[in-house]
Amino acid sequence: MANLTKKRKAVESKVDQDKLYSLADAMGLVKEVNTTKFNASVDVHVRLGVDPRKADQALRGTVSLPHGTGKTKRVLVFCTPDKEAEAKEAGADFVGLDEYIQKVSDGWMDIDVIIATPNVMAQLGKVARILGPRGLMPNPKTGTVTNDLASAVSEVKKGKIAFRVDKFGIVHASVGRVSFTPEQLVDNAYELVATLARMKPSSAKGIYMRSISVASTMSPGIAVDPKSIKV
Repeated sequence: MANLTKKRKAVESKVDQDKLYSLADAMGLVKEVNTTKFNASVDVHVRLGVDPRKADQALRGTVSLPHGTGKTKRVLVFCTPDKEAEAKEAGADFVGLDEYIQKVSDGWMDIDVIIATPNVMAQLGKVARILGPRGLMPNPKTGTVTNDLASAVSEVKKGKIAFRVDKFGIVHASVGRVSFTPEQLVDNAYELVATLARMKPSSAKGIYMRSISVASTMSPGIAVDPKSIKV
């Protein structure tokens, strides 16, 4: 195991690994223990009492963060020519169909979110195996398959994010940057947790919010008391 640097030791000494912090205290502390020289992301990890192997418990959805993500999302819209102007006016970075299907097939991945109209989904089957594992395949459940391109693109640009529970029952999501105020980070994290609370499957038994932690890029994790978040 690599030896910790003095700086890293100093940072880790500020986090009590045996303590459950309130969300507000955790967000204040995550800014304090950040050691990166860039504007690191702040991530929330929520372990849920669900079994992702069951269809009704394999949660996935979207949430609009009140203060955005702090990152400008690059949006690709797959659509027919009659919808291209709408997508471009809404702020989409790339708009088209055959040209971009070919680019993706060739390995181009300079995008964060893909939105598509329902009538072109069959054509995206050619790149489904590429987009699916990367979480980029458009899906009606996340609002990325729609005829209302203007709203879909606008929401993504303003801070709408998609999430899904992994095979261990954990949801991982970025809720901002270390440059955000603690209050902004709290607001964004609360919106995520509240959304997950509303999505609790009726078949899920026992404790639903099992654990919550926050961390910035390369910083130690900070455990949050789920009971301190009233949703």
